[in-house]
Amino acid sequence: MKVALAQINTVVGDFEQNLHIVQDWLGRARAAGADLVVFPELTFAGYPPKDLLEKRSFVDKNLEILQRFRRDVRGIAAVVGYISRNESGSGKPLFNSAALVADGQILHSTHKCLLPTYDVFDEARHFEPCSRALGLVTYRGRRIALTICEDFWNDAQLFPRRLYRYDPVEDLAGQGAGLFININASPFTLGKPELRRRIVTHAAGKYGVPVLLVNQVGGYDEIVFDGGSMIAAAGGELMAQGRAFEEDLVVADLTLPPAALPEAAAEPAEQIYRALVLGTRDYTRKCGFRQVVIGLSGGVDSALVACLAAAALGPENVTGIAMPSMFSAPASLADAEALARNLGIRLEIIPITAVYDSYLQQLRTLFAGRSFDTTEENLQARIRGNLLMAFSNKFGAMVLSTGNKSELAVGYSTLYGDMCGGLAVISDLLKTQVYEVCRWINRTRPVIPESTLTKAPSAELRPNQTDQDELPPYDILDAVLRLYIEEQQSRREIIERGFDPAMVDRIVGMVDRNEYKRRQAPPGLKVTGKAFGFGRRLPIVHRFTY
Repeated sequence: MKVALAQINTVVGDFEQNLHIVQDWLGRARAAGADLVVFPELTFAGYPPKDLLEKRSFVDKNLEILQRFRRDVRGIAAVVGYISRNESGSGKPLFNSAALVADGQILHSTHKCLLPTYDVFDEARHFEPCSRALGLVTYRGRRIALTICEDFWNDAQLFPRRLYRYDPVEDLAGQGAGLFININASPFTLGKPELRRRIVTHAAGKYGVPVLLVNQVGGYDEIVFDGGSMIAAAGGELMAQGRAFEEDLVVADLTLPPAALPEAAAEPAEQIYRALVLGTRDYTRKCGFRQVVIGLSGGVDSALVACLAAAALGPENVTGIAMPSMFSAPASLADAEALARNLGIRLEIIPITAVYDSYLQQLRTLFAGRSFDTTEENLQARIRGNLLMAFSNKFGAMVLSTGNKSELAVGYSTLYGDMCGGLAVISDLLKTQVYEVCRWINRTRPVIPESTLTKAPSAELRPNQTDQDELPPYDILDAVLRLYIEEQQSRREIIERGFDPAMVDRIVGMVDRNEYKRRQAPPGLKVTGKAFGFGRRLPIVHRFTY
């Protein structure tokens, strides 16, 4: 049997366009001589649909599209994901389902058994879990087991603490499955491509049958899906693998021995870069924008965001605005100008000193007798935010905010100032990771000025300011933040690793106090196992000390 995996990029709820995309890739698979083509989870609706599932018309349209699609399936079989209704009279109203379609008919349907409710997933909110996998279907002499994403992520040998008591894969293997198909909407995080590969090759080797895993690709709000679909032979060898962060058709003949192994996954900095480029491109375009605007300070964060935006949208669609004040170093403006030249993006310069002075004049009486503090610093950030939003309103360009995860974690950012924007591109990158990705960008030529990467980071909101005036060194800060936020370690556990207790208390306190700020931040692209946003749900008001 010759099989194809179609890792496609759709838009949630754009049913007609999604159907057109599926029909196009169905034709490509047929032209490649495939007997069977497999599409990702919730093929027509897009994933994740969230509370759109509560709209009856949304579910109805998905079922209508499925019926229209099945009539097109001739001379090839297709596996698609869709939403079906739970007609039992109890439980959640919907199932997350998959169907095998051939010769204009739905030959077999099944429902997802294991519903994830961790991190960014909340499937049990709307879907009913299927209590047991709904058997096998025979096609072209093979007994096929259809599974959906999480159904494959519960092997006791790979996950010592399983989240579910039932293992659909083990059950279906016991029923005599001769081919496993797993349709996915599996988001990218660092390490996830390697984990998927282990899951697929382990199952193929353990049960002695081929495994097909298809994954969608593209940016869906904060989440980036990286594709990387794969086919494993019965012995566990990888036969074929799809490209990362691109649409692709992966084709293999299951009757032939595996070819040369695909290349290993890229280094982390490259994976992050490609994920953020894809996420920026899709979020911007799927939201209806063609252009973006960025406040260019001459610092490393805005430099990285500008590089990502230029790669995602083309330099002709990126505008940088430098907004120097009396506290800005001339070298910072020079760095912003050099970066703009290197990228080929437009740069506008709007000095803010006169605007800032007018604010101070208006507030002079009210602030009489009080010394300069963060109030005046935040005024500068909010002036810049206002100017960026004015440009956005006038020219229809989305503002990309430039704050990193370290800053957002400890509140080293200004509400309605540098936090304003439509997308927080690097909000899931710690400061040390920002430098790593910038160095990767500069690996062949100095796109980002070397002085940007070597000077001390500074908000330049007061004379001779550096970030380390108020924050611990970033290597220490980021190490603590990774343990506290991404690994969920307690204050005591972090201190036991050798960190200074007073410093840990200070960092943890800043993180906890600034949840209110993060709740008002733009959505940010997720690349780590625990990002700020709807995958990390903490109360704003609480008194628990970790």
